[in-house]
Amino acid sequence: MERNELVHSFQAKRERLNQQAHRLREQRDKLNDETKRHSARRDELNAQVRGLVERANAHKAKRDANNQKVREAKAARDELNKVAHAKVEALQALRRDRGQGGPEGATPIPKLRAEIKHLEYQQQTTVLSPKKEKELIELIASKLKELKEREASYQESSETKAAYEEMKAAKAAAEQAHAQVTALANEAQGEHDAMVKLFAEADALRKQADAAQQDFVRSKVEADRVHREYIETVQSARDLDRVVHALRGTTMQERGEARERHDAAPTAAERAEAEDIFEKFRKGEKLSTEDLIALQKGGRL
Repeated sequence: MERNELVHSFQAKRERLNQQAHRLREQRDKLNDETKRHSARRDELNAQVRGLVERANAHKAKRDANNQKVREAKAARDELNKVAHAKVEALQALRRDRGQGGPEGATPIPKLRAEIKHLEYQQQTTVLSPKKEKELIELIASKLKELKEREASYQESSETKAAYEEMKAAKAAAEQAHAQVTALANEAQGEHDAMVKLFAEADALRKQADAAQQDFVRSKVEADRVHREYIETVQSARDLDRVVHALRGTTMQERGEARERHDAAPTAAERAEAEDIFEKFRKGEKLSTEDLIALQKGGRL
């Protein structure tokens, strides 16, 4: 191959390499832009996840605090329920002793009223002999007298009234404590529901952030690969520039002097080495300055 033809071939190859390097640079820059977008998206999503987790943990702390208050309120309510139950039993005992229940074995007042009502209905609707009717009237009168005396005894008992007021107050306190337990439990449940919702939102965003991270890694790896190829292509083009420059700078006189210094004509070994180097270069391998000298010695330049 003539020297000028070889220079032209190298220049054409250098131009192709320059064009390829330009395309690779554009592709690399595009991939770098994509990498930055994925990185920004990932960081934005992770920031949102952190915010949601912080809010969820705040609700969790409030829930736990309310649950502790619920436990304390339940303990207080249970104690008040015991007190109220004791007050009810005390009142019932007084009522039995002072009229409501009457002496042991006596008919309770509600049942006594029902018996009187039934006897009165029987007197009005049943045909009786004069003797039977008289006995029925006397029985009704006796029961009415007993009812009146027992009701009067109950109404006049300050001890029973005081026991009733104590029972009522104890029940009210227990009911108020139960209402507090319910309110605190509802607050705790509300905080729990808010916490669960926020954690679910955080999990969903975390999946998106993980996907953005995967996209970031893929585009970063591809951008790095293209950049390495770009660097190699640019280096190859520069190597060709160096070769072309060397070819253009080698004058006939310089080549003649070089041959005279090496016995004017290349040896068989020099020609063989030059042929090997030239074939390697044609296959795309790079040439060093030493290779160029060897090509000159072998008569290929």
